[in-house]
Amino acid sequence: MEGSRGNERIFIRYRGGKPLVFENSSSVIHYVIKYRELNVRTIYASINIYGVLSSQDFLDDPSNIVTVTPFWDIDIDGLDNWRWAIEIARLFVDFLEKIGIKRSVYLVWSGEGLHIRIHEKAIPSEALFDRNPVDVAYAIVEYVIEQNKERLKEVVIKSNSAVKIENLVDIKRVFTVPLSLHRKHDLVAVVLNTRDIDSFDLSWAQIENFKSSDAWRMYSIGEAENLVVEALKFLDKTKTRTKINSENVSTPQLGLDMVKVEGEIPRFQLMAILQAARYYLLTRDIEKAKSFGLNRAIFYAYLKYYSRGVRSSRGRGSEDGENLNKFERSKALFVEDGVEVSPSGLFIIGGKEQTPEDYDKNVIRKVETALPYEIVWNAALKYVSRFPKHILIDPQKFYEYVYEAVRDNFIKKVILPMVKQQDQLSFSSGKNDPVGILKWTKKELNNKKTDSSSQ
Repeated sequence: MEGSRGNERIFIRYRGGKPLVFENSSSVIHYVIKYRELNVRTIYASINIYGVLSSQDFLDDPSNIVTVTPFWDIDIDGLDNWRWAIEIARLFVDFLEKIGIKRSVYLVWSGEGLHIRIHEKAIPSEALFDRNPVDVAYAIVEYVIEQNKERLKEVVIKSNSAVKIENLVDIKRVFTVPLSLHRKHDLVAVVLNTRDIDSFDLSWAQIENFKSSDAWRMYSIGEAENLVVEALKFLDKTKTRTKINSENVSTPQLGLDMVKVEGEIPRFQLMAILQAARYYLLTRDIEKAKSFGLNRAIFYAYLKYYSRGVRSSRGRGSEDGENLNKFERSKALFVEDGVEVSPSGLFIIGGKEQTPEDYDKNVIRKVETALPYEIVWNAALKYVSRFPKHILIDPQKFYEYVYEAVRDNFIKKVILPMVKQQDQLSFSSGKNDPVGILKWTKKELNNKKTDSSSQ
């Protein structure tokens, strides 16, 4: 659920350590009333269908994902440009119908754009036996975009870049549910049958008299079989995502031939990832970990600019750990563990909250120009978990011992050795506890600090 307090966006994803789940219409009313002080407007759902929802930890386990809804995201720059989204939708729908997907396709006008979705039951179950369902959905979306790339470019050019098409499929993705309100506009997320595309206009989404179809309920089992076959061939050829072993989906065996390396991970993004991994290992909260990681990356980037030209007696330059720690403690802006925290629990710098969506945009998308993000994230978790807790909880020591050691060669020093050794490159959330960092008592932690000078 998304609401607001003043100008601040607030998301409610969990309750009592469990994912927020709407089981029926009464539960929608219950939660809207419960969080009424947050002015809740919009409801989202995961694109994943899960096997178990009894704990937040299960959401981080890929083997708990039963299937995924493939979707194409079409955004417009201003409501006046809604016809361009419809033109793109017509292009996609015609292509899908041409390859045999007719009953399992529907559209959702989300407010500032359009989703084209394929019902997940159109994906043949055998395709999920030896593949990660997220990868299957991602491959479908990517393949169709690639097949229509030139025609899509023509529409974008004609629209003067007023329309944008993206593949947003990832393990944490959510999208607007039918009949939800848009977060800013007083418009309803309405469902369109494919035959309604050419007659749609924005009046269909007006609150007072909205018009919505139940096409999201319609499907033909296995209808997307041919598309899945071609999409997975495309995925294997381009190697843009990791393949996952069917016997243990959460622990893929990755061969060196499956890693497509293009360049190195930029320092800003690596800092964000390592800081996010640090926070996640200590708290198991992936949403706040993303916020914390991006926040710290912005802080150190600012600090580098702020202290440019300063050198310490040890010659570490502008990024000396001691200078960083003194600067961090001297700023009144950072009020909790050196970082300002918003009422929603996310982190703030420069008066702006860093959201998980900001992390996805500024970190994940940038990293994937070098490597699939899943590989980098899992490698970061394994790498950071090697360090004892007293290193992880100390920002100065974390910077010096964890970040500096790999900041210019993380792929060479961390990822490639793991891949060559057929390392699992996975971290089983909530089930394993690398080096016991979450179990140390206060007494043991003090002993670790005492011994740190000899390490």
